Amino acid sequence: METLARELRALPPSCGPVRLIAVDGHAGSGKSTFAGRLAGALGGVPVLHLDDVASHAEPFAWTGRFREQLLAPLAGGRAARWEPYDWTARRFGSARVLEPVPLLLVEGVGSGRRALRPHLARLLWMETPREESWARGRRRDGGALAGFWDGWERAEAAHFADDPSRPFADLLVRQCGTGYEWTSGAGATAEAASSVTEGDGLPPV
Repeated sequence: METLARELRALPPSCGPVRLIAVDGHAGSGKSTFAGRLAGALGGVPVLHLDDVASHAEPFAWTGRFREQLLAPLAGGRAARWEPYDWTARRFGSARVLEPVPLLLVEGVGSGRRALRPHLARLLWMETPREESWARGRRRDGGALAGFWDGWERAEAAHFADDPSRPFADLLVRQCGTGYEWTSGAGATAEAASSVTEGDGLPPV
């Protein structure tokens, strides 16, 4: 993980003064866990979870709010004020402030969408098959959310059919027995092509 962290720190800013790194993949693919460990390797950089941006009414139609509340101010070197969504209360909560830090991770389904890609320093894709990811997510959330998952799977499939992220990923990340491995994706340059396996002392989740 330290190797990847060094590579990301060395990137030029992509959104104003911010190096914006996206971690995309299917729901249940392990994005949050990987992003958390990568953030730690980067010295505790903030992680923006798209679960806090999406909502019941707009599981994927949040581009406008993301651009207005987050991208525009960060690109201008200003602090962003945004309202996270409460999935239990079904409403947006109190505003939070996100400073234009040197490096910011954005993790969630659709973080590599076409509207965001021009602002990304790197796009990472969790290389976990869709059916495996969804089954993992259903087990995690239990039967009480089975109806939600039915609707989510349809919405996610429609989103990626119209706006796929994987073909544009710079790195494909896979879980392995000792941590993670990553290889260059189709979006990487030939000079950047590599394959690295690094253990982080913890089993993948």
